[in-house]
Amino acid sequence: MTEAVRVLVVDDHPVVREGLRAFLASRDGITVVGEAGDGEEAVTRARTTKPDVVLLDLVMPGGGGVAAIRALRAVDPRLKVLVLTSFAGDDQVLPAVRAGAVGYLLKDVEPAELERAVRAAARGESLLNPQVAALVLDAVAGSAPDPATALTPREREVLALLAEGLTNRLIARRLVGA
Repeated sequence: MTEAVRVLVVDDHPVVREGLRAFLASRDGITVVGEAGDGEEAVTRARTTKPDVVLLDLVMPGGGGVAAIRALRAVDPRLKVLVLTSFAGDDQVLPAVRAGAVGYLLKDVEPAELERAVRAAARGESLLNPQVAALVLDAVAGSAPDPATALTPREREVLALLAEGLTNRLIARRLVGA
């Protein structure tokens, strides 16, 4: 039997934290190790609870989610930060991804999809809301990168499949035609 995924829930709304904690705690193989109401508290709790995944609201008092992502990754670079927020503008999404978020979901996500995203994040996989994935792809396609850092057609294909929410295993199967 594998160890349970250890999750820290971070949201500035107590009722949202409580709902997320209750839902996640009811899932087999997931343990909620703590809660926090802002980024600073999240960093403190991450140091003491050692989560695998931090489920993080992006817009919070006290510096907000992007600063918290950076601080959490500084505490432990192996820590997976999964953003769960109501905001999908490029002024939120791109900074969060650049700061090290492994996934970005909107709060209208179905419960089963949230559970899948938490488990995927713990495995080191990325999951993006389709609207967010389109924004990321547009940002990548619309920029004029240095040719040395541009994505190859194959990398774009992988990114598109990732944006569909496919796991690494399913992406590999699709790419090799198995």
